[in-house]
Amino acid sequence: MSRLAVVNCSQLVTLAGPHRPRTGAELRDLAIIDDGAMLIADGRIERVGPRSEIERQITADCALIDARNSVVMPGFVDAHTHPVFAGNRADEYEKRAGGASYQEIASAGGGIRSTVRKTRAATEDELKAAASRYTRWFLEGGTTTIEAKSGYGLSSDDEYKLLRVIAAIQPLRTVPTFLGAHEIPDEYRSNPGRYIEIVVEEMLPAVAARHLAEYCDIFCEPGIFNIEDSRRVLTAARSLGLGLRLHADQLSDSGAAALAAELGAATADHLEHTSSAGIAALQQAGVQPVLLPGSVYALGLKKYPDARAMIEAGLAVVLATDFNPGSSPTPSMPMILSLASTQLKMTPAEAIAASTINAAYSLGRGAAVGSLEAGKFADFVIHDCADFREIAYFFGVSHPRAVFIGGKALLEQW
Repeated sequence: MSRLAVVNCSQLVTLAGPHRPRTGAELRDLAIIDDGAMLIADGRIERVGPRSEIERQITADCALIDARNSVVMPGFVDAHTHPVFAGNRADEYEKRAGGASYQEIASAGGGIRSTVRKTRAATEDELKAAASRYTRWFLEGGTTTIEAKSGYGLSSDDEYKLLRVIAAIQPLRTVPTFLGAHEIPDEYRSNPGRYIEIVVEEMLPAVAARHLAEYCDIFCEPGIFNIEDSRRVLTAARSLGLGLRLHADQLSDSGAAALAAELGAATADHLEHTSSAGIAALQQAGVQPVLLPGSVYALGLKKYPDARAMIEAGLAVVLATDFNPGSSPTPSMPMILSLASTQLKMTPAEAIAASTINAAYSLGRGAAVGSLEAGKFADFVIHDCADFREIAYFFGVSHPRAVFIGGKALLEQW
């Protein structure tokens, strides 16, 4: 048995608590142990507690990690990312700075379809190399688990290619999501109904049969996939045993939140334009909202999702980066925490809970990651600060000194 002890933590942010996602006042209770310590055995947490208590249980065969009076907390769980793509859209970033809107660029053949053309032309090895670069960026921000979507292939073979690359991502823990209904590809612009048929009748059965994804997502938005299109795709996915997620109400209040509730989706993501009725529907159905303030910021928009209304309604809010090459080119959860506090008016504690334990439950991983409790994987980060609030407060800074997944150091920057 390999054993490890982590000592000298200014704050051991455990997030120990009920075995479910956190709501209301629970979001502010991070179960912090001041001057805490942690024992790890064979990659899993054995015990957490005050340093004085844990140090009495350290044996001679136990390797020692000195946190140097820093914050130790679970690795971030990023519950909405698009990490496999070729090229970038820096040219579109420049156009938006010059006044062009996201919709104008997309209508001219840019946006998602621009990335699709580049991604289709890339080999699997080239995509793996690009994903490896982004994986390091996630680690440098303290993220240890990601939900990873396809969606830049938009053909059967290219979507399967992306999902194979997602399966090969290391050392992050990944949760794969099929997003074949991300956009209508160029070749079906004049016949979008035929593309939906391909997604439903060809792609989804193959993805399920080959066990390439755990979830199915769709970009539900007028002019892309409307409510009826989305219901058809997601109902087919559910019948094949896939969990459901939705890009919902990002650009308009289309009723996508209500659809997520109707279908019993795991999450509804974005929600910038969701009405109070949509929020109530999500709460009644137990759908977790995944809020993505990075995309609002990067697109230069003003309307952020109403996080306070969602928290007050009793929703188990999640925060994620939406890392992608167009609307949110950041893998940094600390940046998202800063936006959560300054723009969504979430407290630093609420933002930590939303990006760790709540995110883990939204992915079906709440029993394994997202908090520092006995029996869970030892996925944790040592942050270069003495108080967890500094992670969001000092924005634009890389805080992690060391990142561990399964008790193994994957990144050390002492």
